[in-house]
Amino acid sequence: MRIAIITGGSRGLGKSAALKLAHKGTDVILTYNSKKDEADKVVKEIEAMGRKAHALQLDVSNIKSFDAFSDSVKAVLKSKWNTDRFDALLNNAGVGMYAPVMETTEKMFDDLMTIHFKSVYFLTQKLVPFMRDGGRILNVSSGLARFSYPGYSAYASMKGAVEVMSRYMAVELGPRKIAVNVIAPGAIETDFGGGRVRSDKELNKAIASQTALGRVGLPDDIGDVMASLLSEEMGWVNGQRIEASGGIHI
Repeated sequence: MRIAIITGGSRGLGKSAALKLAHKGTDVILTYNSKKDEADKVVKEIEAMGRKAHALQLDVSNIKSFDAFSDSVKAVLKSKWNTDRFDALLNNAGVGMYAPVMETTEKMFDDLMTIHFKSVYFLTQKLVPFMRDGGRILNVSSGLARFSYPGYSAYASMKGAVEVMSRYMAVELGPRKIAVNVIAPGAIETDFGGGRVRSDKELNKAIASQTALGRVGLPDDIGDVMASLLSEEMGWVNGQRIEASGGIHI
């Protein structure tokens, strides 16, 4: 029995990863911010596969709530799985923000810092004490940390910080045989960031033309890679940045 915790697992990439992991035989605790109905639907889909799942509310922008969330995870592990340990953590929750450097406010910057960097750091800190030795952690970066599109300077900077943080986590958690990697998706057709990649046909076409595989990514393209990187079979991959972008700007 393996159990994974996925933040932001009610839709988009997190939902895809949850379903892909369940298909591989992993049970899932997923979090949602406000849309409980969407999270409950994912739980039912996982249960229909014969796996166990549970949804918990979590606002990753509220760092002070992490102690209570950690207690909730422990309670669910005990009541639903009769254990006090889990195996894998996917730090996926996030928001998009588009603004040129000269229009980015301090609040916008701070919000992105909290959600995409600070929350990953401190939520991992809270959960790792009851992760099984030999577990796996996957953090989420972005192709934008490698190549530059105007309007994403703050967002991409936070993702660059996540990449550095992930390497340090890999070193420091190594004695417990916990592997830590970071996935960097390219442009994906989801509602993330207002759904620009999905809805703006010209933008979609432009990105596809610069991608070796000739199209924009879909959620399951990333969900498959996430599930793979969190599997035991990938246990010797550690401290790595894996870009899943279809070969954009190569």
